[in-house]
Amino acid sequence: MDYSEYREYDGVGLAELVREGGVSATELLDAALARCARVNGRINAVTRTTEETARRSAAEAGRGELAGVPFLLKDLQQEWAGHPSSAGTRALAKLPRADTAEVVRRWLEAGLVPFGRTNTPEFGAKPITEPEAFGPTRNPWSPDRTPGGSSGGAAAAVAAGIVPLAAASDGGGSIRIPAAACGVFGLKPGRGLVPAGPERAENFHGAALDGVISRTVRDSAAALDSIAGGSAEGPYAPAEPPRSFWAETALEPGKLRIGFTARSALGRPHPHAVEALTDAARMLESLGHHVEPVEPPVDLDALSVDFLRAWSVKLAVSIDEARRISGTPERAFELDSRLLAAAGRAVGAPEYSALLDGWHDYTRKLAEFHRGHDLLLTPGLAGPPVRLGELDTPPALRAAGRAGLALRLGGLLRSTGAVDRVARQNLRHVPYTQLANITGRPAMSVPLHWTPEGLPLGVQFVGPLAGEGMLFRLAAQLERARPWAGHEPPL
Repeated sequence: MDYSEYREYDGVGLAELVREGGVSATELLDAALARCARVNGRINAVTRTTEETARRSAAEAGRGELAGVPFLLKDLQQEWAGHPSSAGTRALAKLPRADTAEVVRRWLEAGLVPFGRTNTPEFGAKPITEPEAFGPTRNPWSPDRTPGGSSGGAAAAVAAGIVPLAAASDGGGSIRIPAAACGVFGLKPGRGLVPAGPERAENFHGAALDGVISRTVRDSAAALDSIAGGSAEGPYAPAEPPRSFWAETALEPGKLRIGFTARSALGRPHPHAVEALTDAARMLESLGHHVEPVEPPVDLDALSVDFLRAWSVKLAVSIDEARRISGTPERAFELDSRLLAAAGRAVGAPEYSALLDGWHDYTRKLAEFHRGHDLLLTPGLAGPPVRLGELDTPPALRAAGRAGLALRLGGLLRSTGAVDRVARQNLRHVPYTQLANITGRPAMSVPLHWTPEGLPLGVQFVGPLAGEGMLFRLAAQLERARPWAGHEPPL
């Protein structure tokens, strides 16, 4: 199978070819590996390949909706026993893991054929993918720009045609941000729908979940069907949806009430982001939906502060865990990671407990919004994908940070607000996605818009509790009205 034929099909289509005997899973793997060899040197999306293991998986592929389809795992958690999962850091890059994550086990059981790992920022802590350990991933649409993060390698690999869908995860926008930046589709499931075990009951208090990035809506639906549902290690059993997500894509969404806003507490959005939003609103109206401008349902400035403080604590825990299992000294981690972790260590237990209690206020206010509107529509990004290196920490702050860390002045670093300012500067380009993580609501990025320069700029829809089916119905309708899977970057 040559690339032109391979690229013609999505994952569901390739699996159908395998079931019908038109092609073997091994031949699909050969096509994926050939495409990876041809383009990965230009985009650095795949950091490690496991061809020998993949060939065994291909030989054993079953007959499911995605069986035999080449696949990539994100190099962050998503552990597979006997293989490293680096989290984008040198400390873990060569350390085989003892257990297989439940979502990976389910993807393997569904017959997907993982053959490598995709690039991610260190500990998934940035909305760009520029880890020091593996180098930056480049956006296939413009190699001098970021593909977003933290699932930037996954989105770049899908956009570049290496695979039709790739594993991803989302703790603050890490599925939706790179999907918006790379012109592909990404849906973050709601809290609790996807298992996090066996190593942990849930990730980031349930705010972070695994999923996929794909070229087509039905691929994402089929992939979510394969991993949805509770596990014995989980804190609760999610309610079973009324039908499969695959089945939802064949249904009409009905007339939806959709409120839209481009408001951000972290700066004025770029005119292209506003145009992407208004273009989507016009399209939705033409499809018969009720669309109206709304005020943001929560205090966006407070939300960004609360998210950053919780994220800094999470990063401190991630570094401590990586040091424990690898024996690596803290100086081996990236300076930006250590600075944000130092700020996290300065957050006291009462403050952190109050912060998490505050998350419920955002959830309640978003639920109030959803009583009057089915969906919230926002830009996916505050502007076109930024250039590589644009979000580097300024040299003066790096020097001050090194001095503060050497003197163990984490509390002082936090009290000056310098670390918060850098973190907020990073979030300024991606201010819309954290709401769905904090509240545990499902949300998706849909690639409906390209800028005059030819850069993708997706839009985001945030659904209510258990709103995944509604999101898939709408996404499928939008895909039929304005197909995007045929858009291919000029690699």
